Amino acid sequence: MSKPKLSLQEQLLKSGLASSAQAKKAQADKRKQTKMQTKNNVTVVDEAKELALKAQAEKAERDRELNQQRRQQEAHKELAAQVKQLVEQNRQRQDPDGVAYRFTDNNKVKTLYISETLRNHISKGRAAVVKFERAYEVVNADTAQKIRERLPDCVIVYFPTEAETAKPAEDDPYAAFAVPDDLLW
Repeated sequence: MSKPKLSLQEQLLKSGLASSAQAKKAQADKRKQTKMQTKNNVTVVDEAKELALKAQAEKAERDRELNQQRRQQEAHKELAAQVKQLVEQNRQRQDPDGVAYRFTDNNKVKTLYISETLRNHISKGRAAVVKFERAYEVVNADTAQKIRERLPDCVIVYFPTEAETAKPAEDDPYAAFAVPDDLLW
């Protein structure tokens, strides 16, 4: 048969690390504490349990943030795939022997060689220059609007919206200075 297990208090008494007076005092203190708790309806605060709950809550918050970041990255990848598909399906053919169309991107002047007709479409807002995967492409205005809704930074050459191309009001003092469309390049 195995020996009965001794409590910590009994082990300390047996090894001589604690005296019987210290053991009696510890028992009395414990009895007093439990009596006070029942008398005052006070619950003992378990610090280890509180720290564990706090750590668990922090981990849950961190996990929520990571999941949200992951979802945002997945959504961005999905939008980028949509933009790529739009650009590939709707890009206009560039003409290496055409006219140079210059525009700025991040304070750097870039050049595309396109036909004169396509250049006129860009200047009138019927086409736009978009940047995707380090390449510049010309797409029609409807496609550029769809791209702009998904990833606004991809549209490089701004095309006018309907509100901006609307006729000026008759009482607009600057309406006389408006340049007609046929004088634009």
